[in-house]
Amino acid sequence: MENKPMVYEEKELKPISGWAMLFITLLLYLGALAAVICGACMLEAEENAVGMALLFGGMVWLSVGWIPFMGLKVMRPNEALVLTLFGKYIGTLKKEGFFFVNPFSSAVAPKSSVISEINPVVGATPAQVQQMARKLSLKTMTHDNGNQKINDLSGNPIIVGIMVTWRVVNTAKAVFNVENFKSFLSIQADSTLRDIARLYPYDSTDSDEKTLRGSSTEVSEKLKALLQERVEVAGLEIIEARITHLAYAQEIAAAMLQRQQATAIIEARQKIVDGAVGMVEMALQKLSESNVCELDEERKAQMVSNLLVVLCGNKDAQPIVNSGSIY
Repeated sequence: MENKPMVYEEKELKPISGWAMLFITLLLYLGALAAVICGACMLEAEENAVGMALLFGGMVWLSVGWIPFMGLKVMRPNEALVLTLFGKYIGTLKKEGFFFVNPFSSAVAPKSSVISEINPVVGATPAQVQQMARKLSLKTMTHDNGNQKINDLSGNPIIVGIMVTWRVVNTAKAVFNVENFKSFLSIQADSTLRDIARLYPYDSTDSDEKTLRGSSTEVSEKLKALLQERVEVAGLEIIEARITHLAYAQEIAAAMLQRQQATAIIEARQKIVDGAVGMVEMALQKLSESNVCELDEERKAQMVSNLLVVLCGNKDAQPIVNSGSIY
């Protein structure tokens, strides 16, 4: 029988106020100190039974009364604390403020939140740095996977870069379902970009064909949808996935530039010829309607040839004046 891995779902804790627990704990400390003093006084007055009980109770509380302080947690906005009790997940603390939780519970964080990756606040104690390391950020973050060489639909090597905007929405999945959710996101973003880039050519002469360069909105939507599906197990939400860099690889960049230039020249020439033909037709029609002169088919062909040379040439035409007969 196949053993499927357990998928954890987030459950939010509803802790009590930290201020109330702090006040109660301090009162108990004062009471324990008063009990020790009273017990010592009673022992001197030979009230051994009551005095010994007060002295023993006060000393016990003074010895273990610091334990409730371990359950006091300060939470800032857009922070979360994943708590376990003796290895069992008990919930996530996501509210901002000062709270009290089970002092024997421990915070769990993925390996991406090691202390070496944190810039400690100036003057922070090692305990404060350790506490910051175990908190998960719920803020919106961006991930840049760098530029990668990928083959497009036509097999041309291209350099593509992707930027992902994301955030943690399920802390239990982010901590327990994957080893390191940031590395997991990076690898999945790389794989998704390669899979999507292979579905489109870099560019195309067909105006109806979807391309990486001309269909950025559609490509971004497909990137976001596929990447969201792949990082769902890590409890991440993909807000946006967009290509930030797109270029031909260096080894074919020059050849592709020449091809683009040739394509542009051909398209420009086609428009020039279409316009020139229209102008010639209009000129012949105007001459015919106004009866300026009568031209036979041979002279019309010569006129058409001359007009096309003038209109389609790269250089300005040099007119030649014929003072004799045209026949």
